[in-house]
Amino acid sequence: MAVKIRLKRLGKVKVPQYRIVVVDSRKKRDGRVIEEIGKYHPKEDPSYIDVVSDRAQYWLGVGAQPSDAVAAILKITGDWQKFRGEPGAEGTLKVAEPKRDKLEAFNEALKDAAKEPKGAAVTKKTAKKADKDEAAAAAEPKAEEPKAEEPKAEEPKAEEPKAEEPKAEEPKVEEPKAEVPASETPEGAAEEAEATEKVTAEDAGKSEA
Repeated sequence: MAVKIRLKRLGKVKVPQYRIVVVDSRKKRDGRVIEEIGKYHPKEDPSYIDVVSDRAQYWLGVGAQPSDAVAAILKITGDWQKFRGEPGAEGTLKVAEPKRDKLEAFNEALKDAAKEPKGAAVTKKTAKKADKDEAAAAAEPKAEEPKAEEPKAEEPKAEEPKAEEPKAEEPKVEEPKAEVPASETPEGAAEEAEATEKVTAEDAGKSEA
Protein backbone atom coordinates (compact mmCIF):
# COMPACT_ATOMS: atom_id res chain seq x y z
CA MET A 1 0.00 0.00 0.00
CA ALA A 2 1.41 3.37 -1.07
CA VAL A 3 1.03 5.84 1.80
CA LYS A 4 1.10 9.61 1.23
CA ILE A 5 1.16 12.64 3.50
CA ARG A 6 -1.07 15.30 2.00
CA LEU A 7 -3.59 18.06 2.80
CA LYS A 8 -7.29 17.53 3.47
CA ARG A 9 -9.40 20.62 2.81
CA LEU A 10 -11.89 21.94 5.34
CA GLY A 11 -13.32 25.37 6.12
CA LYS A 12 -15.73 27.78 4.42
CA VAL A 13 -15.77 29.19 0.90
CA LYS A 14 -12.74 31.53 0.39
CA VAL A 15 -11.56 30.68 3.93
CA PRO A 16 -9.78 27.35 3.48
CA GLN A 17 -8.38 25.34 6.37
CA TYR A 18 -6.34 22.19 5.86
CA ARG A 19 -5.46 19.10 7.86
CA ILE A 20 -2.11 17.33 7.30
CA VAL A 21 -3.12 13.71 7.03
CA VAL A 22 -1.61 10.30 6.29
CA VAL A 23 -3.78 8.54 3.71
CA ASP A 24 -3.77 5.73 1.17
CA SER A 25 -2.79 7.23 -2.19
CA ARG A 26 -5.72 5.45 -3.83
CA LYS A 27 -8.28 7.29 -1.68
CA LYS A 28 -9.93 10.54 -2.81
CA ARG A 29 -8.81 13.88 -1.42
CA ASP A 30 -11.40 14.13 1.34
CA GLY A 31 -11.75 10.39 1.87
CA ARG A 32 -10.99 8.25 4.89
CA VAL A 33 -7.57 8.95 6.44
CA ILE A 34 -5.14 6.80 8.40
CA GLU A 35 -3.97 9.50 10.78
CA GLU A 36 -4.06 13.28 11.18
CA ILE A 37 -0.64 14.73 12.06
CA GLY A 38 -1.07 18.50 11.71
CA LYS A 39 -3.06 21.63 10.79
CA TYR A 40 -2.50 24.41 8.25
CA HIS A 41 -4.55 27.69 8.05
CA PRO A 42 -3.15 29.80 5.19
CA LYS A 43 -5.52 32.80 5.58
CA GLU A 44 -4.21 33.83 8.98
CA ASP A 45 -1.34 36.30 9.35
CA PRO A 46 1.14 34.73 9.82
CA SER A 47 -0.15 31.38 8.52
CA TYR A 48 -0.99 28.94 11.29
CA ILE A 49 1.03 25.70 11.07
CA ASP A 50 0.94 22.96 13.67
CA VAL A 51 2.69 19.63 13.01
CA VAL A 52 3.13 16.73 15.43
CA SER A 53 6.84 16.29 14.85
CA ASP A 54 7.15 12.75 16.27
CA ARG A 55 4.39 11.34 14.07
CA ALA A 56 5.74 13.16 11.00
CA GLN A 57 9.19 11.59 11.60
CA TYR A 58 7.60 8.17 12.03
CA TRP A 59 5.64 8.23 8.80
CA LEU A 60 8.56 9.64 6.86
CA GLY A 61 10.70 6.87 8.33
CA VAL A 62 8.33 4.10 7.14
CA GLY A 63 8.34 5.44 3.58
CA ALA A 64 5.31 7.76 3.42
CA GLN A 65 5.76 10.24 0.58
CA PRO A 66 4.79 13.90 1.29
CA SER A 67 3.07 15.97 -1.41
CA ASP A 68 4.78 19.16 -2.62
CA ALA A 69 2.63 21.34 -0.33
CA VAL A 70 3.29 19.16 2.71
CA ALA A 71 7.03 19.01 1.92
CA ALA A 72 7.13 22.85 1.90
CA ILE A 73 5.31 22.92 5.25
CA LEU A 74 7.70 20.34 6.75
CA LYS A 75 10.67 22.44 5.60
CA ILE A 76 9.20 25.47 7.39
CA THR A 77 8.76 23.51 10.61
CA GLY A 78 12.21 21.88 10.20
CA ASP A 79 10.88 18.31 10.24
CA TRP A 80 12.11 17.59 6.70
CA GLN A 81 15.66 18.77 7.45
CA LYS A 82 15.61 16.75 10.65
CA PHE A 83 14.54 13.60 8.76
CA ARG A 84 17.19 14.10 6.08
CA GLY A 85 19.90 15.12 8.54
CA GLU A 86 20.38 18.50 6.89
CA PRO A 87 21.16 21.79 8.65
CA GLY A 88 18.27 24.12 9.48
CA ALA A 89 16.26 21.73 11.60
CA GLU A 90 15.03 24.70 13.65
CA GLY A 91 12.94 25.77 10.68
CA THR A 92 11.59 29.23 9.81
CA LEU A 93 8.13 28.97 11.34
CA LYS A 94 6.62 32.32 12.40
CA VAL A 95 4.26 32.25 15.33
CA ALA A 96 1.59 34.88 16.01
CA GLU A 97 1.79 36.76 19.28
CA PRO A 98 -0.32 35.17 22.00
CA LYS A 99 -3.62 36.92 22.56
CA ARG A 100 -4.09 38.87 25.74
CA ASP A 101 -6.40 37.55 28.38
CA LYS A 102 -9.81 39.21 28.03
CA LEU A 103 -10.13 39.69 31.79
CA GLU A 104 -6.81 41.56 31.99
CA ALA A 105 -7.75 43.80 29.05
CA PHE A 106 -11.11 44.55 30.67
CA ASN A 107 -9.48 45.50 33.99
CA GLU A 108 -7.02 47.82 32.27
CA ALA A 109 -9.85 49.50 30.37
CA LEU A 110 -11.67 50.09 33.67
CA LYS A 111 -8.57 51.72 35.19
CA ASP A 112 -8.13 53.99 32.18
CA ALA A 113 -11.80 54.97 32.30
CA ALA A 114 -11.52 55.86 36.01
CA LYS A 115 -8.53 58.16 35.34
CA GLU A 116 -10.15 60.04 32.47
CA PRO A 117 -12.21 63.16 33.35
CA LYS A 118 -15.91 62.62 33.17
CA GLY A 119 -17.71 64.30 30.30
CA ALA A 120 -20.32 63.81 27.66
CA ALA A 121 -20.02 60.58 25.76
CA VAL A 122 -18.48 61.19 22.35
CA THR A 123 -19.10 58.63 19.64
CA LYS A 124 -17.70 58.60 16.12
CA LYS A 125 -20.92 60.03 14.74
CA THR A 126 -21.08 62.91 17.22
CA ALA A 127 -17.39 63.67 16.69
CA LYS A 128 -17.89 63.83 12.91
CA LYS A 129 -20.97 66.01 13.36
CA ALA A 130 -19.04 68.41 15.60
CA ASP A 131 -16.23 68.64 13.02
CA LYS A 132 -18.77 69.40 10.28
CA ASP A 133 -20.41 72.11 12.39
CA GLU A 134 -17.04 73.75 13.06
CA ALA A 135 -16.15 73.63 9.37
CA ALA A 136 -19.52 75.15 8.41
CA ALA A 137 -19.13 77.91 11.01
CA ALA A 138 -15.67 78.73 9.69
CA ALA A 139 -16.93 78.81 6.08
CA GLU A 140 -19.80 81.21 6.81
CA PRO A 141 -18.94 84.92 6.28
CA LYS A 142 -18.87 86.91 9.48
CA ALA A 143 -21.76 89.30 9.92
CA GLU A 144 -20.62 92.92 9.63
CA GLU A 145 -21.13 94.96 12.75
CA PRO A 146 -23.52 97.88 12.23
CA LYS A 147 -21.61 101.15 12.03
CA ALA A 148 -22.68 104.02 14.24
CA GLU A 149 -24.50 106.54 12.06
CA GLU A 150 -23.16 110.10 12.23
CA PRO A 151 -25.78 112.77 13.01
CA LYS A 152 -26.68 114.51 9.78
CA ALA A 153 -27.09 118.29 9.68
CA GLU A 154 -30.75 119.13 9.32
CA GLU A 155 -31.48 120.90 6.03
CA PRO A 156 -33.91 123.81 6.13
CA LYS A 157 -37.23 122.60 4.93
CA ALA A 158 -38.90 124.60 2.17
CA GLU A 159 -42.12 126.09 3.42
CA GLU A 160 -45.05 124.75 1.56
CA PRO A 161 -47.41 127.39 0.17
CA LYS A 162 -50.45 127.62 2.34
CA ALA A 163 -53.79 127.13 0.69
CA GLU A 164 -55.66 130.46 0.55
CA GLU A 165 -58.79 130.40 2.56
CA PRO A 166 -61.92 131.52 0.67
CA LYS A 167 -62.81 135.06 1.69
CA ALA A 168 -66.28 135.78 2.91
CA GLU A 169 -68.25 137.71 0.25
CA GLU A 170 -69.18 141.21 1.31
CA PRO A 171 -72.82 142.18 0.74
CA LYS A 172 -73.06 144.44 -2.28
CA VAL A 173 -74.76 147.74 -1.74
CA GLU A 174 -77.13 148.54 -4.58
CA GLU A 175 -76.48 151.98 -5.93
CA PRO A 176 -79.59 154.09 -6.54
CA LYS A 177 -80.33 154.12 -10.22
CA ALA A 178 -80.66 157.57 -11.87
CA GLU A 179 -84.20 158.28 -12.87
CA VAL A 180 -84.71 158.18 -16.64
CA PRO A 181 -86.93 161.04 -18.06
CA ALA A 182 -90.31 159.86 -19.28
CA SER A 183 -89.61 161.02 -22.79
CA GLU A 184 -86.64 158.64 -23.06
CA THR A 185 -88.64 155.56 -22.08
CA PRO A 186 -90.34 153.63 -24.88
CA GLU A 187 -93.77 154.36 -23.48
CA GLY A 188 -93.08 158.08 -23.29
CA ALA A 189 -91.69 158.10 -26.81
CA ALA A 190 -94.90 156.42 -28.10
CA GLU A 191 -97.08 159.02 -26.41
CA GLU A 192 -95.01 161.83 -27.86
CA ALA A 193 -95.30 160.31 -31.31
CA GLU A 194 -99.09 160.09 -31.03
CA ALA A 195 -99.31 163.71 -29.87
CA THR A 196 -97.24 164.93 -32.74
CA GLU A 197 -99.38 162.99 -35.20
CA LYS A 198 -102.48 164.64 -33.77
CA VAL A 199 -100.93 168.05 -34.09
CA THR A 200 -99.89 167.49 -37.63
CA ALA A 201 -103.34 166.16 -38.50
CA GLU A 202 -104.97 169.23 -37.03
CA ASP A 203 -102.61 171.51 -38.86
CA ALA A 204 -103.37 169.70 -42.06
CA GLY A 205 -107.10 170.13 -41.59
CA LYS A 206 -106.73 173.80 -40.92
CA SER A 207 -104.70 174.34 -43.99
CA GLU A 208 -107.28 172.69 -46.20
CA ALA A 209 -109.98 174.82 -44.89
